Amino acid sequence: MALMPMKFDLAKRVKLAQGLWLLYWLSVMAGILIFSMGIFFKIELRKRSEIMDNDESHFVPNLLILVGLVACAVNAFGGKVCHDSLDTVKFTKWKPLLKIYMCGCVVFCIALFVTALLCFLMQISLHFVLAEGLKNGMKFYKDTDTPGRCYMKRTLDMTQIEFRCCGNNNYKDWFEIQWISNRYLDFSNDDVKDRVQSNVEGKYLMESVPFSCCNPGSPRPCIQHHLSNNSAHYSYDHHTEDLNIWTRGCREALVSYYGGMMNSIGASVLLFIILEAVVTVGLQYLTTSLETLADPENPESESEGWLLEKSVKETLSSIMTKIKSLCKGNQVQEEDAEAAPT
Repeated sequence: MALMPMKFDLAKRVKLAQGLWLLYWLSVMAGILIFSMGIFFKIELRKRSEIMDNDESHFVPNLLILVGLVACAVNAFGGKVCHDSLDTVKFTKWKPLLKIYMCGCVVFCIALFVTALLCFLMQISLHFVLAEGLKNGMKFYKDTDTPGRCYMKRTLDMTQIEFRCCGNNNYKDWFEIQWISNRYLDFSNDDVKDRVQSNVEGKYLMESVPFSCCNPGSPRPCIQHHLSNNSAHYSYDHHTEDLNIWTRGCREALVSYYGGMMNSIGASVLLFIILEAVVTVGLQYLTTSLETLADPENPESESEGWLLEKSVKETLSSIMTKIKSLCKGNQVQEEDAEAAPT
């Protein structure tokens, strides 16, 4: 017995075909939107690729671009089928392809769900990618004259200014690295020599941060040096007073920014899945109602459409039987191939 059967006359079939045609072209626009979101996401990642540990983070935007292109092609084809369904002669040429197309739509919906899931899960991997990338980027901050690292200082400064953050976890991360190049240090100065010699690795460390950590909204001129030394500044206590530098870490700020973007994209893809499911179900009703016309010569005759020709259980059993027979056929062919040389 068919699953969820419905009766159709000519007027209902025409309305269904016209409605599906509009929905399919709406789906094409949604595919263009997903493609555009993938491009935008990729550009945003490219902007800060220097402070990311690897290129694996581009897998999701590349997948969004591919899914968007496939969505445009799949839905444009569906729209053409709905348009031609009003003409019996034109619709006949699409009949052999419809079962394959419907199966492809189901597979495409599964691919969309996986894409949405990856958008939500990517935030976890991005957290670790940014942690390592920012750590390495801060080490190379001073290497403005080293090929391949010339723009690291500019990238980090612009990131800290744009996202109102400082360091990897917080501003104290700058205390643990030498972020001023040796070419700008006067080694004849006793203070510089003492700092370098007192460090095991020979680094010039100080409790200071780059200018890009300064908060321009603070009423007090920026204090970026000797941050932990209360006596170095008038009326200053780094324990109790709000510092006039950004205290939020850049990893947290970037994960929040990209996380919000990925949540929005993932939610959009989930909504698109619902739209795809609606048009796929509608097309199934349309095609089955056209195939079961009481009088094929009379397009005004009544017909019946359904979601599945059999019940869910029977349909699954039929699919499993076909898969088993296909596997057995392949096994027989392999045995024949092995027996042939003998």
